[in-house]
Amino acid sequence: MIRPTLPLMRNLLLLALAAACIAIPARAIDPSAACNPRAHGAKGDGVSKDTAALQAAIDACERQGGGTVRLIAGTYLSGPVVLKSNITLQLDKGATLLGSPDHADYPPLTMFHLPDLQPLVGATNASNVVITGEGVIDGNGESWWQEARRIKDHGVLGNGHPRPKLIIFDHCKQVRVEGVTIQNSPMWQLVPYYSDGVVIRNIKVLAPADSPNTDAVDPFSSSHVVIDHLFADVGDDDIAIKSGAIDSPGPDDPSRDITITDCIFLHGHGLSIGSEIAGGAQNIRAERIHFDGTDNGIRVKANRDRGNDVSHLFFRDIDMKNVKNAVIISEYYPKILPPDAEAAQPVTRLTPHFHDITLENITATGSISAGAIVGLPEAPIAALTLRNVKIAAQHGLTISYAAVSEASVIIEAAEGQPITKLAGAIVSSH
Repeated sequence: MIRPTLPLMRNLLLLALAAACIAIPARAIDPSAACNPRAHGAKGDGVSKDTAALQAAIDACERQGGGTVRLIAGTYLSGPVVLKSNITLQLDKGATLLGSPDHADYPPLTMFHLPDLQPLVGATNASNVVITGEGVIDGNGESWWQEARRIKDHGVLGNGHPRPKLIIFDHCKQVRVEGVTIQNSPMWQLVPYYSDGVVIRNIKVLAPADSPNTDAVDPFSSSHVVIDHLFADVGDDDIAIKSGAIDSPGPDDPSRDITITDCIFLHGHGLSIGSEIAGGAQNIRAERIHFDGTDNGIRVKANRDRGNDVSHLFFRDIDMKNVKNAVIISEYYPKILPPDAEAAQPVTRLTPHFHDITLENITATGSISAGAIVGLPEAPIAALTLRNVKIAAQHGLTISYAAVSEASVIIEAAEGQPITKLAGAIVSSH
């Protein structure tokens, strides 16, 4: 009998081990399988609810230290899912995450210090969270919109009839949303809430023009936010920077250090700061924004029941076409102008204070109104600068309780005066 030599035995053992490894299923040796929704039972057929499978993939991916939860082409019908730290949700081209039409799938929670409903996609106290790809997150909001149209003040926070938002990052750090299309939310669509270090880039946010409260992007008490190359065509604010609800008891953190660049806004209520701004807003820069057919262009809005310090705002290189109201900066929201014989009221924690605001290189054509710059008698707008501004509108610009410095400003009004000064207006030219 031939006895195998030691080297031969070693080689045979290695070959046996190699064969055993080849026989192990790929899922067992591929660490990415834990993050694969299909491996957890997701069907992506648009009929079966994939909520449990999607959440299982996210949770398993978190347990292995993070990774990419990838949705390949298909329609993934789902109730709310929760992203975790170090998780990337990737939606491939042809992939749609579709919100369940069953209202009971959205459990109650507290958000914005008020009763609310869980969003379709959420993350809380998480860091390094990414949503990316060429796919779609669709809130399937039509049934919610129908309900909202039947109930007065359905879009007001805390009114007793909450609607789920589409995506909320709640107290998160280092967030990125890139490439995807977000659409048809029951209410606000993308909300960084008390979050820091947020990048939103190269996304589309869509909803029918008559869909109620479908704001595109609403940074709420968030800081160090970049919004770049946003295409928004929605039923409410294209961007609304917020920081505190109406009659908020406080405390509320401000929204600050926000940069908005190279955006296109079609239907919608424009680029807004407010109206729920009880924590204030500072250091906000918006440049190279194109508006076409929005209700408003630049809008800074508050009232005595929801204001705070709103300052160091800089709007530059902005053009508007067929925008109803080019510039609305008012402390009387939802109204614009003060009532006749308006008297000063006591200053409170919620009194708005608008100051140090610059609008430079602004053009608008085809507007109904050039707009208004209107403060309160007890809190006039201070240090507002208009520089190289040209607006052609049916009606001119109204100024009241505001100190405005202007240089190279041309207001072309088809009817009435180009600029109307009401009580408290101080306009200086340089």
